[in-house]
Amino acid sequence: MSDNNIVNPNAEAQEPTAVAEVTAVTKTPEQTIAEKYPATPHDDFDWSIDKRNVAAYTKEEKEKYDHVYENTFVQITDNELVKGLVVALTKTDVVINIGFKSDGLISLNEFRDTPGLKTGDEVEVMVVEKEDREGHLHLSRKQARITRAWQRIVEVHKTGEVVTGTVTSKTKGGLIVDVFGMETFLPGSQIDVKPVTDYDQFVNKTMEFKVVKINETIKNAVVSHKALIESDIEAQRAEIMSKLEKGQVLEGTIKNITDFGAFMDLGGLDGLLYITDISWGRISHPSEVLKLDQKLQVVVLDFDDGKKRISLGLKQLTPHPWDVLPENVKEGEIVKGKVVNIEDYGAFLEVMPGVEGLVHVSEITWANTPINAKEFFKLGDEHQAKVVTLDKEARKMSLSIKQLSEDPWSTIETKFPQGSKHTGLVKNITPYGVFVELAPGIGGMIHISDLSWLKRFNHPSEYTKVGQNIEVAILGIDKENRKLQLGHKQLEEDPWNALEQTFAVGTVHEGTVTRKDDKGALVQLSYGLEGFAPNRHLFKEDGKQVQADETAQFMVIEFDRNEKRIVLSHTRLWEQAKVEEKEVARKEANREADQARKAVKSIQSKVEKPTLGDLGALAGIKEKLQQEEKGGAAEEPKP
Repeated sequence: MSDNNIVNPNAEAQEPTAVAEVTAVTKTPEQTIAEKYPATPHDDFDWSIDKRNVAAYTKEEKEKYDHVYENTFVQITDNELVKGLVVALTKTDVVINIGFKSDGLISLNEFRDTPGLKTGDEVEVMVVEKEDREGHLHLSRKQARITRAWQRIVEVHKTGEVVTGTVTSKTKGGLIVDVFGMETFLPGSQIDVKPVTDYDQFVNKTMEFKVVKINETIKNAVVSHKALIESDIEAQRAEIMSKLEKGQVLEGTIKNITDFGAFMDLGGLDGLLYITDISWGRISHPSEVLKLDQKLQVVVLDFDDGKKRISLGLKQLTPHPWDVLPENVKEGEIVKGKVVNIEDYGAFLEVMPGVEGLVHVSEITWANTPINAKEFFKLGDEHQAKVVTLDKEARKMSLSIKQLSEDPWSTIETKFPQGSKHTGLVKNITPYGVFVELAPGIGGMIHISDLSWLKRFNHPSEYTKVGQNIEVAILGIDKENRKLQLGHKQLEEDPWNALEQTFAVGTVHEGTVTRKDDKGALVQLSYGLEGFAPNRHLFKEDGKQVQADETAQFMVIEFDRNEKRIVLSHTRLWEQAKVEEKEVARKEANREADQARKAVKSIQSKVEKPTLGDLGALAGIKEKLQQEEKGGAAEEPKP
């Protein structure tokens, strides 16, 4: 190809050739077809050879230029992240050139975070589709940011790196935080170590977080600000614990108050101030003396490195009250105290904070009747008492209220002589009697049998109630055991003596059935008396029984003055009436028989010789009398 001498093989083929000598030969089929269809000009042109006056490439040059052509356009795939150049800006879109055969459009809404965007800026975008339905290149900066953000979030979750995010909004149960341009969830429990109720205060705030949980499937991440605080607190806690000693005095702030004590912040480390270590005196609840956010000096009582527990004390910073008792607190002195605890055996009075004395139930009153301390004392009430015993070493004190006054039993015979009548207050009721207080420290019991002459009670509460006044008579005095025997019915004479004639056996009275059971019925009679009718004595003439609340006639069949008992019968009334009726009929029949006998004797005396007719009449009268005598004997009742 030197001197631009290009050899054209077609040119040589087109030069005229010499006419071949014709010879007689046998024609082949191909020759026959060629003769039938003669060749036209240029049928022998080789189209594979460039006929123009140009140079041809060698094999190496051709491979070189093919490689350059193939790399002219960028090779991309869907969902790929690529760098692009902003080539133009419109009112609604940004034109991005990524080196593909066409440019892509991205909405300006995806560039709101970069208000200064201009032509020539480089941005990272995602290829959503190389070619959509309309043949356009579909790009997204938002998807690129989310993907890149997710990659970074996964990375920091593995490394534990602290990230910065902005709280964008509030949602159910927590907050939404923008981290690297991706929305993450901040639960309410992970905002702070203290409970948070107002989430709105964190919106639009930029804070530091740790990625504590991710979900690869749905590309969701959970962040925590509390984890950062806890890590800082843990570092502070480790430093404080390393320097902690028993008896050390620290300053703390009360962060929480419970029923059993208060939790204090010691500067990154929490300690418990138990309720019994707050004050030497008794308190019902720590809030009585402590307040939230209050700063206090406390002493370290104990701590556990493993469990990271610290026990604190407040009262230990002051001397024990028993060690500094005032001079006026000694045996025989009168003190004033507040009721701080009540037990069955007595009550504790707080004479001064941390110093308590016991008033035993036996030291409440001079009376020998049972005293319920929970009825006599009330929490918070103040009482004066006399110091009976005092033991500073054992830190015990016994007190007495009754010794503030003279023993009333020393002059009991003068104030409450036997046989005297008084009015008392019902203090207690038991199944067997009523306890009555006549004066402070003086009282006795009325036995249930001494409540009434006429009525029998199953329980004393049927007659009187606690708190009511009742009149009593002094039946006996037991000075040694401090007991009075009282009676109520003894205020009147025994009515049973006067009623013995009124309710004699056989008398009939009207009564009302007040109660009925399987054994019989109680019947209310006149004069306040009650009688008892056994079941077999309740039957009526028609076979039925007298029922409860029914009024009927009853006969007294037993009257026992000593046992205060009256036995009644309704059945005996109609049974006795029948017996009396039969007795009357029998007596009438006997009377008629006597009259007939007298008539016969009279006739016999007047007639000397009886005729046949007289004999027949007499025989008839005799037979009639015999029948009447038999009949009267048959109707006579059995004894």
